[in-house]
Amino acid sequence: MSHDAVTTGARLKPPSWKDPRLLVGVLLVLASVVGVISLVGSADQTTEVYAARDSIAVGEKLTADNVVRAKVRLGETEQHYVTVEAGLPDGLVAVQRIGKNQLVPKESLATVDSLDRKPVAVTIEEALPPQAVAGTRVDVWVALPDARNGFSEPKLLLPGAEIAQVTAGSTALGSSRNTVLMVLVADGQMPAILGAQANQAKISVVWNPGGAS
Repeated sequence: MSHDAVTTGARLKPPSWKDPRLLVGVLLVLASVVGVISLVGSADQTTEVYAARDSIAVGEKLTADNVVRAKVRLGETEQHYVTVEAGLPDGLVAVQRIGKNQLVPKESLATVDSLDRKPVAVTIEEALPPQAVAGTRVDVWVALPDARNGFSEPKLLLPGAEIAQVTAGSTALGSSRNTVLMVLVADGQMPAILGAQANQAKISVVWNPGGAS
């Protein structure tokens, strides 16, 4: 047999199972398959978390009435949300507004003592700007009564106050309509707004599109 025939036969000889190159190749294929299966399995995993049934205002507790359950894929971000497995937190309130259908972030909840703004009801007797809805900001102006049975020049009292809630109201006799706004007020601003109300000031709001305070 010629040397070329021997060389060709050696090349066509099937590899042995003991060939380390073949074993390494098989291990690489198996590792790749396991990795793909793990990736697909983790992508399909869902977590049941709480979402707001309607908007949840600052200072409001989470209850079975204002949240719903939602199954979502969160991956590594799961730690930032309130899960059904962990249950509704006890003794905590919302320290920032949670919009309707929004997942409930853990960072939006804290104890009542940690609230840096508290909701205060102010009555508006004039038409509100259409943009003045919960979650937006308005400038609150007040005009104090003067000695001539009128009102003094309005002054800006609360710049960029966030609206927590808007409720239609009426006078005691029901003869006219007004609007009650729940606005979030910092402790340092509380005496001014409560004092204006105690002195029966006329309160007006102007939409603040920039939201600056």
